[in-house]
Amino acid sequence: MYKNKLSNFDIVLLILGGLILLFIISPLLSMFLATTPLQLFETSKDPEVLDSIWLTLRVSFLSTIFFAIGAIPLAYFLARTKFKFKRLVNGIIDLPIVIPHSAAGIAILGFISRDSVLGKAASSVGLNFVGHPVGIALAMAFVSIPFLINAARDGFSNVPVKLEKTALNLGASPVRVFFTISLPLAWKNILSGLIMMFARGLSEFGAVVIVAYHPMITPILIYERFGAFGLKYARPVSVVFIIVCLVFFILLRTLSKEKELNNA
Repeated sequence: MYKNKLSNFDIVLLILGGLILLFIISPLLSMFLATTPLQLFETSKDPEVLDSIWLTLRVSFLSTIFFAIGAIPLAYFLARTKFKFKRLVNGIIDLPIVIPHSAAGIAILGFISRDSVLGKAASSVGLNFVGHPVGIALAMAFVSIPFLINAARDGFSNVPVKLEKTALNLGASPVRVFFTISLPLAWKNILSGLIMMFARGLSEFGAVVIVAYHPMITPILIYERFGAFGLKYARPVSVVFIIVCLVFFILLRTLSKEKELNNA
């Protein structure tokens, strides 16, 4: 039940929470207020900005979909299987979140460089991952895939095991049980994980800048314009990119809510 009267403790909570919200909103609000409509209009027509935004959206989306093919089954395995080194595996999954992203970029660069096994295999067919959208996708996926795996694992853990066992006892194959029971019931968490992985990929800078400065994704373009021309030229690009990200994020969240209502 909701209380009609706020206690002193509630007031303290509201004040502390309001300060945190103010801390989040203030820098963004000041950046938006310092950017004129003319600057936004000119920036939104800049071919370099448009190309970088499109590249960022496309690569982040494709990397999310591609790596989801393996991440979702792994999450199901972790939710349903007990084994000796499970905690170690879960720790490895979280590792890209805690290590510096510049270090993540160095790790990815060493993994895909021409001297590596993967790099040599790619070079044999005329492909170089360094400075290529594929390299960008790998860097984005490396730092963002834990969000999908953890969310999907939590979703599968919430699916009652007895439903799966009942279906198996009735003659359904494990594959059928997965696609008709486990996956639909965990879909809310999986979709949330997909959205978070996509959003995290959009914002990545540290790992990508080491693997591929060119072609420029938008976070790198913002950094490049700030270094070359200063805050005045970097700020409008930041605002435009934030608006685009917010639109996509709200759209994806709206679609996920509609799916929830349709499945209810």
